[in-house]
Amino acid sequence: MTSSGGSVQHRAVLASPPEELPPERRPRPGPIAVLPEPDEFFVTAVQEAGGTVAPLSAETRGVIWLSYARAAEFPGILERYPGIDWVQLPWAGVDAFSGILASTVGRDRPIWTSAKGAYAEPVAEHALALTLALLRALPTRVVARSWGPKIGRSLFGLDVVIVGAGGIAVELLRLLEPFRTRVTIVRRTAETMPGADRTVTADRLLEVLPDADVVIVAAAMTGGTAGLLGAAEFAAMKPTAILVNVARGGLVDTDALTDALASGTIAGAGLDVTDPEPLPDGHPLWSEPRALITSHSADTPEMTTPLLAERVKTNVRAFLDHARFDGLVDPEAGY
Repeated sequence: MTSSGGSVQHRAVLASPPEELPPERRPRPGPIAVLPEPDEFFVTAVQEAGGTVAPLSAETRGVIWLSYARAAEFPGILERYPGIDWVQLPWAGVDAFSGILASTVGRDRPIWTSAKGAYAEPVAEHALALTLALLRALPTRVVARSWGPKIGRSLFGLDVVIVGAGGIAVELLRLLEPFRTRVTIVRRTAETMPGADRTVTADRLLEVLPDADVVIVAAAMTGGTAGLLGAAEFAAMKPTAILVNVARGGLVDTDALTDALASGTIAGAGLDVTDPEPLPDGHPLWSEPRALITSHSADTPEMTTPLLAERVKTNVRAFLDHARFDGLVDPEAGY
């Protein structure tokens, strides 16, 4: 697929292949509503995959929900229209929908799918860009008004810790391979991550941080991962280590990070996401010379729109036929 600009389009990166749902969990095919506004681009995607788009009604069986900001509206819709069997959410992270997801734990329906894996390539690319920029001291050089000393480090051969094991981590492992880095994956389970030098469970995070030159946060935001990196974690890191967060701002304790940067506990932070978000004008991180903030731009609308459209097409086909959905969400786990 090519974008309107003629360049090769990104592709989805799934951490594991989709599994076919058992018959008792399969959604009933039927009309699909595109909400909260019927965006024509996604209406067309549904139709191209063989689906029927219709206004929300008692006959609606599928919903394409396109707004993260308007997540609070969805519980009321599900309550009024209990016949909805499948819901496609717009982003990889589903934390804004955590309440309604939790309320459906133990039920066969609705089936929830997200965009997880769909945006992995652009987000991993951005994480690598932030990593290289910090190691090469670009935040310092971009504001320089005189020549200055030769500074900067190479990524080659460094120890990298990636927190998370989804599509972004899969793609980062591919991107990091030419740099001959040593990569440790930190994940919820002990299942080995192909391509990583080491895989450890999240309870061992403090154990692996002292060796890390680069820590990249690419995990899902859940009740169990909020504030995953705080003062203790930064104290465990090398003073030369850098942090990159391309997941959710709430995974990192902002006050602890601000203090760690100001004190030189760690060498730098590349943040595409913050807590709060947007980061308020005047916040100390804006003037922190060791911080590089990119205002949640790892996946711009120009990148995500065609990728979400492909996810919609894939899952409409699953909804209508084989029930092998990409990006299935576990309501109990929260991602």
